[in-house]
Amino acid sequence: MKNKVFVDTDIMYDLLAKREPFYQAAARLFTLADEGKVQIFISSLSLPNLHYLLLKDKASAEVKQILRTFKLLVNIAPLNEKIIDLALNSEFTDFEDAIQYFSAVQNEIEVLLTRNLRDYKKAQITVLTAQDFINT
Repeated sequence: MKNKVFVDTDIMYDLLAKREPFYQAAARLFTLADEGKVQIFISSLSLPNLHYLLLKDKASAEVKQILRTFKLLVNIAPLNEKIIDLALNSEFTDFEDAIQYFSAVQNEIEVLLTRNLRDYKKAQITVLTAQDFINT
């Protein structure tokens, strides 16, 4: 069975914007998905966030094409009222991180990948960086 992981927006942005020094780990992670060795899930919230971030350096048509291609590598978890309620009523200080976390939990994914480990101190699932996940 393939490893199922939930990926936070920061790692996706590292890949799509080629942000160093994090790009290599993100690229390796998504290569594993392309090879069918890992199944990546993302929040539906991440796509509009990525669109907004990528528009800072690229034209809208290019960003949409990047996201169309990227979407082929991931499974998109829905964002629903229960996830929003859990996030709003959680102890997370960062609302977006809470949404990522509860999206993973509600979709029964036990590993969340992020660069912001400190934001997930009270997580009850495994939280790793992309590099740490690759190293395992």
